[in-house]
Amino acid sequence: MDSQHEALVELGRALRDSGYRFTTVTPETHRRVNARPSAREARSPRDVFGWSRPFTPDVLPPRLLGLLERADMLEPQQDGRLRSLVRYSSLGEGLYLHEAYPTTHPDSVFFGPDTYRFAALLTRVPGRFRRAVDIGCGSGAGGLSLAGRVESLVLSDVNARALRFARVNAALNGATHAEVLSSDGLRGVPGEVDLVLTNPPYLVDEASRTYRDGGGRYGVELSVRFTREALQRLSPGGTLVLYSGAPVVDGEDQLRAALTPVLAESDARAHYEELDPDVFGEELENRAYKDVERIAVVSLVATRPA
Repeated sequence: MDSQHEALVELGRALRDSGYRFTTVTPETHRRVNARPSAREARSPRDVFGWSRPFTPDVLPPRLLGLLERADMLEPQQDGRLRSLVRYSSLGEGLYLHEAYPTTHPDSVFFGPDTYRFAALLTRVPGRFRRAVDIGCGSGAGGLSLAGRVESLVLSDVNARALRFARVNAALNGATHAEVLSSDGLRGVPGEVDLVLTNPPYLVDEASRTYRDGGGRYGVELSVRFTREALQRLSPGGTLVLYSGAPVVDGEDQLRAALTPVLAESDARAHYEELDPDVFGEELENRAYKDVERIAVVSLVATRPA
């Protein structure tokens, strides 16, 4: 465990012990709230570690400021104020480290309303599992929210920064049985798996940012590939839980259309559901979405035959 890792874990524990809680909103809501005159500067740890507002050193207790500096996550501003490069967000009883707002870098580690919806979806999947894999885990919040129901948990991602954050979050939330692996989908995950869960990127991102770009014409490529890989690798009776976005063109769900032959090949028992009919409406202004009428949030729960 290196010094940065220790400092970020200790910082999260100190915030939790102080009663800190923060619910992360969409980037657009965050932008609007922070644009208010009263929100230009942080006045509390919640403003610093939740709203990502610039602050003067006296806003934070010396211990928190020292831990942020030790973690090398303190950014001086031109006006002499400071800014945290990380946020901590609440999900149930857990607290999770992720990237500060705005998440503009290609390897940013994102946490937001999709994370809450994904975790809520996982609570609807009954039972206990021997070995679960969260592919494209990001902060790890999805898999870690399910940690109490699995004997062994693998958090995997292609993003090295995401893996560092997932290790911190596993330690911060007491998931000693969690293993963090670098893997593109399931390709780098050995052994048997009886639960695969994934909330992959599902947008078309012109900057090709790892945490946003789902690949292909409509951003559904990763969701389709992860589904195919999972249904090939799952143990008999094993379950896949996919949370993703579905662009709708002329009334047709493009993700559902792409998944239909994959599910038919596997003979899996599947339930596909639209959870929210309209998210990320601002994306429709981009060229890639010129013929898309809405982006829905959907779930797929598929079980291999026993």
